Amino acid sequence: MKRILLAILVGTSLLASGCGVTYNSATVRDQANGTNVNVVTLTPMIANQANSAAFKPRALPAAFYAVSSGSANGAGSTGSLPALPYIPNEVQRERVLRLPPALRKEPYRIGVGDVVLLATKQAGTTVAELTGLLAAQNQRQGYTVRDDGSIAVPDLGTIRIAGLTINEAENRLFDELVRNQIDPAFSLEVSDFRSQRVVVGGSVANTGVIPIGLNTLTLDTAISQSGGVTLSTERFGIIRLYRDGRLYEIPLSDYRSRQDIQNLPLTNGDAVFVDTTYDLDNALKFYKAQLDVISQKRIARSAALEELQAEFEVRNGAMADARSNFLARLELGAEGRDYAYVTGEFSTQTRVPLPFNKTASLADIIYEVGGVKPITGNSGQVYVLRATEKNDAVTAFHLDMANVGNIPLATKFVVKPNDVIFAEEQPITKWSRALEQFFPTLIGAATSASN
Repeated sequence: MKRILLAILVGTSLLASGCGVTYNSATVRDQANGTNVNVVTLTPMIANQANSAAFKPRALPAAFYAVSSGSANGAGSTGSLPALPYIPNEVQRERVLRLPPALRKEPYRIGVGDVVLLATKQAGTTVAELTGLLAAQNQRQGYTVRDDGSIAVPDLGTIRIAGLTINEAENRLFDELVRNQIDPAFSLEVSDFRSQRVVVGGSVANTGVIPIGLNTLTLDTAISQSGGVTLSTERFGIIRLYRDGRLYEIPLSDYRSRQDIQNLPLTNGDAVFVDTTYDLDNALKFYKAQLDVISQKRIARSAALEELQAEFEVRNGAMADARSNFLARLELGAEGRDYAYVTGEFSTQTRVPLPFNKTASLADIIYEVGGVKPITGNSGQVYVLRATEKNDAVTAFHLDMANVGNIPLATKFVVKPNDVIFAEEQPITKWSRALEQFFPTLIGAATSASN
């Protein structure tokens, strides 16, 4: 018994002497190798101050943002071919009137190929005598609307007017003149209409293309400008109107007798063919030519889209390679990456990579590693250790997570590169671990004493 008591006294003496056999737990102290540690209780105001320091997360390479899809420049819309013209199969008889739907009346809009005349204010001049703003074009002073819908005016540059009404174009020119500090007194008119046209063919004196101007182009005007109908007999004569893939028919007798049909408005792209019910071959050839043009355009657009698709595939492959290479370098540690470090009584002690393009909160990191150990960890003693740039001081932001009301602070506190997140032990955990080391020493001493 005396030997056992002696062994206990020896073990206690070893514990008290601090000879290295007792457990030393990690904690946050005021000094660390001569570096001052400033413990600050984390509050909303302190969190805002800590977050205000300049910090920009690392960005992903541009290959992770680029896309290869988009609209094809110049490819346009493939569209679809119009329906085949309606060709009746009938014997000699009067034709049935089939009129197109009424058109909505709209003001003339300037288009590609139109020639516009611009006149500025100058004493003693006429519309044809313009200032230095205007360049002569084949002795006609004006501007042709180019393929991109713009006109090039000296001292003003290119101005896009295609698709605008005369009033809208005047407003745009006025703004450009004022912006360039030029007298905005001017007039604008379309001197040559070339963008909107109607085709007239068949049994007329002069087949050809008739432009549409400011005034509405009617069916009677188009036929009159083509020299009129030249059928030898008009009893079975018929006017066929091709519009938007459909064929409309107007018996010549109805056309002669009705003023509303003579005043039928035509629109850009219409094709008028004067024919007889006994000869459909010319009509078929005429409309087939129209369909062939549309078909050729569709083939050209399809080829452009195929070329564009091949380019997209090449770009997709290049971007996929760039992304794959970056991820491989990142996995091998060849790319720079920001980290935070987790230690103490957390479920996992590890190095946590910070995300790209965004920040991570303290709550993100804590719950990423599984949180504070519920049995051994002291959730009331959670710290974020952040060193200054010169490493001459450390700020320890203290968060008491034992009070659940403080957890929202963890979602607002931004973790920065090289932050160390630490959780202390429970006091009972320190004693338990100390005793785990003490008792083997005590038993060993007792055994030696008894022997």
